[in-house]
Order: sequence, then C-alpha cells, then structure tokens
Amino acid sequence: MIMNKNNFAVIMAGGIGSRFWPISTQNCPKQFLDILNTGETLIQKTFKRLQKICLTENIFIVTNNKYVDLCKNQLPKLQSQNILCEPMMRNTAPCIAYATFKIEQINKNANILVAASDHLIEDEQEFIKIVNDSFDITKTNDVLLTLGIKPLWPDTGYGYIQYTEEKLNSHENIYKVKTFTEKPNQDLALSFIDSGDFLWNSGMFVWSARSINISFRKHLRDVYDIFEEGKQFYNTKDESKYIERVYGLCKNISIDYAIMEKANNVYVYPSSFGWTDLGTWSSLYKKLSLDKNKNTITGKNVITYECNKNIIKMPDEKLVVLQGLEGYIIVEKDDVLLVCKKEEEQKIKQYVSDLSKFKNSN
Repeated sequence: MIMNKNNFAVIMAGGIGSRFWPISTQNCPKQFLDILNTGETLIQKTFKRLQKICLTENIFIVTNNKYVDLCKNQLPKLQSQNILCEPMMRNTAPCIAYATFKIEQINKNANILVAASDHLIEDEQEFIKIVNDSFDITKTNDVLLTLGIKPLWPDTGYGYIQYTEEKLNSHENIYKVKTFTEKPNQDLALSFIDSGDFLWNSGMFVWSARSINISFRKHLRDVYDIFEEGKQFYNTKDESKYIERVYGLCKNISIDYAIMEKANNVYVYPSSFGWTDLGTWSSLYKKLSLDKNKNTITGKNVITYECNKNIIKMPDEKLVVLQGLEGYIIVEKDDVLLVCKKEEEQKIKQYVSDLSKFKNSN
C-alpha cells in the first residue's frame, strides 16, 4: 500500500495515568505498560496501528522530557527528531500547537491525525478506513474533524459530542457539531443515549495543519504567537532550547476548551471501531478475561475463595490468598498495595495526591 506523504500523525503521550496507580507512576505511566497482558505496551500498539496509516517518518510523539528514553526503548523505529519533548505539562492545546508548527515546517500540505497513546481500538481495519476517509475530507475542506464514537451504554466516564442534522457538503456521514459536554452524571448520560444525537468524545482529531493553525491564531492567539515566533528553530539543533525557554509561558488548556468549543467549522464523524479509553480500572476490567466468578487475575500465585467481580493484579513471585471480597481493586507493585472498591476508584487520584503529601511530611 502506497502511503500519502502528506498524512501525519501526532501521538500525545505526556500523561502520568494516576488513576492506574500503583502500576502507573510518574516514572513509568500506563502508556508504557502492558496493562492488557498482550506482550505489547499501549504506546507500542498505538504506534504499530498508525504505521498502517502514515509513513513511519511522519509519526510524531509529544511527551514529557522524562519519558524520552522510554519512547526510544519501546519504539526503536521512531526517529529521535520525531520525539517532541514537553518541559512541563500544559494540557493538549500547547502540545498540539507545538507539533503542528513543527510538522508544517516540514510539509505545508500536511494533514494531521491527533491521537492518544493509551486508547484501545479493536477493529483496526474500520479505524484505518475512517482515518483515511477523514484525511480525504480535510485535505479539501477547511474543517476541524473529530471522531465521535457511537455510544454503547450511558458511560459517565466519557465526554459527549452533540451533533446537528447539518452535513458537510456531499459527505453523508459528516455532521456539524452543536456542543461538547463534559462527563455527565448517570441521568444525563441516559438522556444523551435516548436522544440519539450524542456521541462519545474520543479525543481524536483530523485536520490540515493550515486549518488548525488558523484556529489557533483566532481562538488562542497567545499560544499561537509563542510557537509562531519560534518558526526559525523547528527541525534545527536550536529547537529544544527554544521550547525549554517558552513552553512554560503557554496557557494550561485543553484543545476542546481552547478551539473545538469556539470554532464554527467543527464537524464530527460518527464511528464504531471498538474504541475504549483505558482511563480507569473499570474500563480495563471490561477488556480483560474473567474467571468463572468474574474476577480478572494477573499473577501466578493468587488463590481466591468466595471472591467475585474483582480486579486482582499481583507480582508473580507473591503468594496471595483472598477470601470474601466482591467488587474490589487489589493491586500490588514495588511494595505498594492498593485495596479499593471499584465503585470508589475515582478517589484513587486523590489518594496519590495525599500520598505525596504524606511522604513530604515524613
């Protein structure tokens, strides 16, 4: 298959995945872990998937400085100059702006797919088809296209996209976006499903470098100006010095808030390709094999009695005996043990924050 040299991909890989603590840590976040027990880490799966869409040299990763070696070790085919280093976390808008300016310096006709490093996609052929369709649309239309997932249940862990009946020109499956909605409560999520015009927000986008930069200039001018002023440095030995100097000046803001909720040329492609945002233990539970009591167990020496619907992840060398637990997360890594009810897992992020304070006070 001949790849279009104008098609690029940006993988966002700077998050720390604190909801997956204790296996996901600041030193090795979940995107660099084999949490699905398949022999590949999440970022390796993502990179391999995107190699079926773009030339390898057209795939870029934006990550924190501290994860550069992890990227190089896990993705040996990725060129060093394609790893964009964030000196600090500034959310998705600055990350995307940086990658866009760098890519546009390489190819002014670039079409760009933006994707997360830690999503699961089970129907890769359908995903590839939809992304290629999207590239065909964005190379001839000044639009910001997001991939919306047809919801399978009223999930309260995802944001939602509401779309109108207005279609893009002659494209049957491309609809103008009406609103972006943050993660809803259960009742609101149910109403979204019933209405029929809401999709899960996958956080994946396709656009031309030109179109997204026009939107940055219009809707997030301060960030646009920071990266515009550095054009002479991109793809040179001075790029990293410039980014180190200015990145902290960027507003900490998501691409949804900065651009997608403000621009009037935002469209959505309703899609179904077995997508899951592996953002929580519960989302992972749905994708792992279960025993007869609906436990998912990782660890060679785990014995359970009267245990049901648990997530159990233990080191192979650890002998563990559990009795009478239902609906718990039981995870150990590096002498840290977490035991938490699945229904309370949203508190894990707070536990991690409290733990850092506890360590600092001792």
